[in-house]
Amino acid sequence: MNQDKMIEEIIKLKKEKNAVMLVHNYQRPEIYKIADFIGDSLELARAAAKTDAQIIVFCGVDFMAESAKILNPEKTVLHPEKLAVCPMAQMVTVEQIKEMRKKYPRAVVVSYVNTTAEVKAESDVCCTSANAVNVVASLKEKEIIFTPDKNLALYVQSKLPDKKIIILEGYCYVHDKILAESVKKSKELHPNAKLVVHPECRPDVIKLADAVCSTSQMIKYCKENDAKEFIIGTEEGMINRLKMDCPGKKFYCVGGTCLQMKKITLEKIYDTLKNEKGKVEIKEKIRLKAKKALDRMLEVS
Repeated sequence: MNQDKMIEEIIKLKKEKNAVMLVHNYQRPEIYKIADFIGDSLELARAAAKTDAQIIVFCGVDFMAESAKILNPEKTVLHPEKLAVCPMAQMVTVEQIKEMRKKYPRAVVVSYVNTTAEVKAESDVCCTSANAVNVVASLKEKEIIFTPDKNLALYVQSKLPDKKIIILEGYCYVHDKILAESVKKSKELHPNAKLVVHPECRPDVIKLADAVCSTSQMIKYCKENDAKEFIIGTEEGMINRLKMDCPGKKFYCVGGTCLQMKKITLEKIYDTLKNEKGKVEIKEKIRLKAKKALDRMLEVS
């Protein structure tokens, strides 16, 4: 089956099965063509919470599909590729959070959505890159245990100096490999370009940026800015989304590839939806506790 026919069949299946297709910005460009919604983690969490569809097909890494199931226990959530697992989400465990709570009994636990359902269940509130600063700012507590992205934690600390951010370290291998030297070289090659980077980047890269944005915030910034050229510091798939949403502007990427995101293909999506494979299941006790952390995040947003 060629690509156009595959897309046609997936769209037909969506209608037949009352399914919605949620697609992360980092997905392959051909997957955009079957999406009902394309966005970052926060936007997709909101879309998952609001959908009336009976089946949610989540084209992203594992924790995103889990979040959709946490928010929609009565719906069928399908994840097209079980090997699309976020490495950063595996960098923090429930045991580590419990140890940190003992060490800092007055602290509140803020977990990035890039975590497992079990870790969310042990957290007080979740956040995304788009709302991390607002979430932490909304808390009355001064001590914040932030997990697992150390670079995002340092960014939040730089914006909220009155808070004490206690970092339970992890990182995104794509963003952490974006180096200041590479960014400077790109700026030399494209002197008229604005530098827009993700808050998962290293602090020395963030200092060079004209704007620090989540992926969806990047779209808004590039649309509204008068500049015609942009250097983008995030996963390279974001360039496809920016070109689609900001025609007539040029984009240069300094980020690498999220191999896990790219494991999802049209063929796997078709097979998943047709046969209703890859069902996401979460124990109810875990789900209820994790939902409190996600609901609290959505309330702040």
